[in-house]
Amino acid sequence: MCGIAGIMYFEDREPTEASLQQMTDVIVHRGPNDVGFWTENRIGLGFRRLSIIDIKEGHQPLTNEDETVWIIFNGEIYNYKELRTMLQARGHVFRTQSDTEVIVHLYEEYGEDCVKHMRGMFGFVIWDRKKKQLFGARDHFGIKPFYYHVNDRQFLFGSEIKSLLAADGMNRLIHTDSLLNYLTFQYVPEPNTMFHGIHKLPPAHSVTITFDGEMKIHKYWDPMFEPEEKPFDYYVEGIREKLSESVKLHMVSDVDRGCFLSSGIDSTAIATHMRNIEPIRTFSVGFEGANNETPIAAQTAAALGTQHYDKIITQDDFFATMPKAIWHQDEPVADPSAIALYHVAQLAREHVTVVLSGEGADELFGGYRIYREPHSLRHLDQLPSALKRMLHRFASVLPSGVKGRNYVLRGTTPLEERFLGNAKIFSEDMKAEVLRLDSEMLRNYKNPVQIAGDYYGKTKHLDPVSRMQYIDMNLWMPGDILMKADKMTMAHSLELRVPFLDKELFEVARRIPAKYRIANGTTKYIFRKAMEGIIPDPILNRPKLGFPVPLRDWMKGAMGDMVMEQIKSSGIEDYIDIPVVERMLYKHRNGQGDYARRLWTLYIFALWHKTFMEELPKKVLTAY
Repeated sequence: MCGIAGIMYFEDREPTEASLQQMTDVIVHRGPNDVGFWTENRIGLGFRRLSIIDIKEGHQPLTNEDETVWIIFNGEIYNYKELRTMLQARGHVFRTQSDTEVIVHLYEEYGEDCVKHMRGMFGFVIWDRKKKQLFGARDHFGIKPFYYHVNDRQFLFGSEIKSLLAADGMNRLIHTDSLLNYLTFQYVPEPNTMFHGIHKLPPAHSVTITFDGEMKIHKYWDPMFEPEEKPFDYYVEGIREKLSESVKLHMVSDVDRGCFLSSGIDSTAIATHMRNIEPIRTFSVGFEGANNETPIAAQTAAALGTQHYDKIITQDDFFATMPKAIWHQDEPVADPSAIALYHVAQLAREHVTVVLSGEGADELFGGYRIYREPHSLRHLDQLPSALKRMLHRFASVLPSGVKGRNYVLRGTTPLEERFLGNAKIFSEDMKAEVLRLDSEMLRNYKNPVQIAGDYYGKTKHLDPVSRMQYIDMNLWMPGDILMKADKMTMAHSLELRVPFLDKELFEVARRIPAKYRIANGTTKYIFRKAMEGIIPDPILNRPKLGFPVPLRDWMKGAMGDMVMEQIKSSGIEDYIDIPVVERMLYKHRNGQGDYARRLWTLYIFALWHKTFMEELPKKVLTAY
């Protein structure tokens, strides 16, 4: 696990090591063990290393035998030993034991199709001196980040936006369309970022850039669901086999490793498989109150026989962490659980360098409660269109809070409009009220329904649950789940691995019929059945908690005042109507509605704006 950064000029000019130093110094947390640079005319590659595999010989930038192919690579290739054996049989000669060198020879053998042979997480760039071409790629699911900026003079890239902002001549401007979409999604959907002119290379995409600045982006894989009617037990066995195989591959490292452990089935499944291989350490955090899951996690750890560590996050701990977490995130992600993840990563790093975690299981196997909605709405969905429209109009004029109103509204709204992923914070009407932007912007930007529509258009042949999962695989998972997983763990130089997001395991999951995923009134039904006899019985049907942050209560107390004061002093008044936000807080405190998530979304944007738009990143860096 590392950090990469680099420059490609479209004119005869060689990047300086000093410029690469600037770009890599701000991501030292991603790679505190080593640093490396390589430059020639038009090309500069920079690298920060967190040593995990082949600690002695894995220095980067790394090249092939005749120095015609150079690489900088962030991630892990879990099938690298298998690939290495295959490549050696074809005559390739290796000088190290690293997975990085495998990518170099894989590129020599297959060119840009090399990504199709990899099983892992990655963001890398290859400089092909013969073709005078830069080739970059991001892994299948978007586990590892890849940011870039291109203009008529240069192509900049890096593992974090901070590296690009540290480059000479970079401006920091807000992309207003991204702000509009952030307020709905609670993150900025790819390929945009909150910064104008800075983009994310989407998951399962590669990019090529020639000497004259011609850039092509190519999608090499699609996480499409294709259910097949096969016996239930066929899929149970497939899940068991591929998950076990994936965990074993994800445990390969030359450093200590452990596992995040919550109260749920996903992390417990990973920890159980790990514990069957070797003694492990597990880590969990929680909050004081009824939803504190650390006692349950401790009971699970005791049942598994792990060496367990946990921590209670106080309200003061939580808010004291905010400036650091926001700086590490690069762009606003208004998921409160990101801060809990920051703390559990900090705890784990005191003991290990690598952790495995359960991200991705919900998207693969249908684990979110919202996936049960198509079944509960099926009676309304079967009504004639004209009748649904009439019912929708009737429900719309009923007072908020009337029993059944929300059910009728959702049941008479097309799936493509009602489900945009696991978060839908601000509606378009709410945005118009809180934003101080030109009304023309609100009418003409590519809005959340249109963004989701790009993916819905590809899934018309699928059942509603599969369509919802496909939306989350392409929007929610890379934009929220994996973004915060990477940034909050790398903040502590901790490598996070996610065995559920393995392309071979997905090949099983993508073919499971929806009736096996959502069944018997529960989510992830087939996965729970697959884990019977493997993990402790009491955990199999335990309800999902996640990281239940008590925002609703906090906003009603003194912290609500602190949040409001920080919003006021953040400099966002050109974008956000502050009196409207004050009214939200007033209504929240007086029981006139639950505004906690909307207030939190605005608060995160405010902290991000103050950090990145009003203070130089270098100044923020010195605080940590």
